[in-house]
Amino acid sequence: MRVSLVSFMSAEYCIRLASALAHDMDVQLVLPRALSEPYRSLISPAVQFVPFDKPRLRQPFRQISAMRQLVRQIDEFQPDVLHLQQGHLWFNLALPLLRRYPLVLTVHDARHHPGDRSSQKTPQVILDWGFRRATRVIAHCDWMKQVLVDECGVAAPQVHVIQRVLVSHDEDGTHETEEPALVLFFGRIWSYKGLEYLIRAEPLITAAIPEARIVIAGEGEDFSRYRRLMVHPDRFEVHNTYVSHEQRAALFAQASVVVLPYVEASQSGVIPLAYMAGKPVVATDVGCLPALVEDGHTGFLVPPHDEQALAAAVIRLLKDPQLRRTMGQRGRHKLETECAPPVVAAQTRAVYDQAVSDMSASSGKVDRPWMGSSKPL
Repeated sequence: MRVSLVSFMSAEYCIRLASALAHDMDVQLVLPRALSEPYRSLISPAVQFVPFDKPRLRQPFRQISAMRQLVRQIDEFQPDVLHLQQGHLWFNLALPLLRRYPLVLTVHDARHHPGDRSSQKTPQVILDWGFRRATRVIAHCDWMKQVLVDECGVAAPQVHVIQRVLVSHDEDGTHETEEPALVLFFGRIWSYKGLEYLIRAEPLITAAIPEARIVIAGEGEDFSRYRRLMVHPDRFEVHNTYVSHEQRAALFAQASVVVLPYVEASQSGVIPLAYMAGKPVVATDVGCLPALVEDGHTGFLVPPHDEQALAAAVIRLLKDPQLRRTMGQRGRHKLETECAPPVVAAQTRAVYDQAVSDMSASSGKVDRPWMGSSKPL
């Protein structure tokens, strides 16, 4: 089987998935050059990597030229399946030029998140059109599948639930050790991430554990409003900038607890990072987060908009090192059994088979000999 995997986002996720898929199929990976640069070393030699320069969305002539080039490169590869991640304003408009190929589309966010201005550059109607155009759709949890069916008009039998392939720190020899009272918030900072509730929880946390510190790492919206919410600014360590792969590994190694106080969510790439580092998670009970955080087993789930419940869960973990270790170990085991690249690749390959079968049935073509086979080619 030949697969073109195309994305304008989530470079590390796509590289790890493509490298796992390349064990038993021919994979063309199409990614923006700048986005993929920090993770180029992770690309399997078996993957045909096609980097491209991504123009700004408001440069229509350059966008049209770039999309024509991408379509030409995909046509030259002649894939059996085109696998698109989420969608993109200009590439979605070019999908009719690629209609000869079965389209598998992985949805990372079925709906725009509140305050996330970067994703909103592609109108929701354009994303929905791509979702409905797909032969098969992959969602990361049952909640997201239901949103696709109820709000985006995708037929339920077309949607498959597959966990995100894990991203990891590659355990590259970081010598950082856990700090026993360090709470980590990591990732892009938009209003839906609920950072304000962790900041409001800080006086409750430090009243019970005076030595506790909160590390905030990530960039996004204007951070000044969050600084104004801090009752004790000296209790916070803020890295309001891009965090490198190496810095990320160090931050998760140092953390005792990783917190996701989101008020709205779909999937999360932060929880797998916490589990890979053996850390428990405190997250809100929204979106796909309950599919990753098993309450009382790998961490705690709390209601959104509730700094008191958030503080209570964090305090409980900071006071119990053995519970933290046990939950962290369970989280890592969950990842290795459910989200390891070979596991996700096998499930994704099954969706490819069904997409090709759908296309063959609709066109009257005979199925290819590799259809339904689990053996490497």
